[in-house]
Amino acid sequence: MKEDSAEEVLANCMHGKFHEGIFVYRQIFSVRSYEIGPDQTATIETILNFLQETALNHVGSSEIGGDGFGATREMSIRKLIWVVTRIQVQVQRYSAWGDIIEIDTWVDAHGKNGMRRDWVIRDHYTKEDLVRATSTWVMMNGETRKLCKIPEEVRKELTPFFINRFAISNKDTDSEKIHKLTDQDAENIQTGLVPRWNDMDANQHVNNVKYIGWVLECLPAEVLEDYYMTSMTLEFRRECTHSNMLESMAAPTSKLNIHGNNNYNYNSINNINTNLQFTHLLRLLDDDDDQRPEVVRARTEWHFKN
Repeated sequence: MKEDSAEEVLANCMHGKFHEGIFVYRQIFSVRSYEIGPDQTATIETILNFLQETALNHVGSSEIGGDGFGATREMSIRKLIWVVTRIQVQVQRYSAWGDIIEIDTWVDAHGKNGMRRDWVIRDHYTKEDLVRATSTWVMMNGETRKLCKIPEEVRKELTPFFINRFAISNKDTDSEKIHKLTDQDAENIQTGLVPRWNDMDANQHVNNVKYIGWVLECLPAEVLEDYYMTSMTLEFRRECTHSNMLESMAAPTSKLNIHGNNNYNYNSINNINTNLQFTHLLRLLDDDDDQRPEVVRARTEWHFKN
């Protein structure tokens, strides 16, 4: 079979296609220069943006797409939107500037009243798996901002697209509860983080991907420079709007119960060949210091760059 030229591939980047009938949706992307970080590879924010774009195009390209942001027709009629409660991403290798990747995504039911969406990112030419991700979603009334059950009419739209397949197997899924980080536990704190208007999404709350930069904001520079992230799990606990101010906190997971130690040497002989794991918390800054609502809990894993 003749391999598509780079020009032909790029020409089709904006047009995804269904595979395996209607179950799997595939889209092709080229990594742009403005989507890479200091190490000249795609950032974790870029990866999540690719996943989000593919998911939205999946719904939009199906016969059930409504006029909402990723909503079905029946959802649009009822002013319903999807909100993500949890995302887990496992990175095998980061793409570089100019690489062509393909993303497969599909959906399945999650429990009685949720939906699961999975993704696999591959190198378009070699078919090497680069990233695997899974997520869980629930339904919210876009006007009252309250969670609600999936109406039967919406369920009937979605069920034909469900496929019992997992990008990350159950035994590898990070289902462990993320530790609640406290002021006493936190070794690194960055405060005064303010959402910009352009951080809002079409549903008028902060885009999920924007949280990642804030989560990583307070990590020590030596971690960001000398390690690369291999896994990230995000638990979304409440919405954030453009009028809010946030605080980002982090601590090595292994040291959460050792208070008062702020001198952990990430590049010491004992740690240089060891994976690191951090627990993170984003919370709202409130007038009442004792009541700072949680926005996102997260856990990240890092491997030393050889």
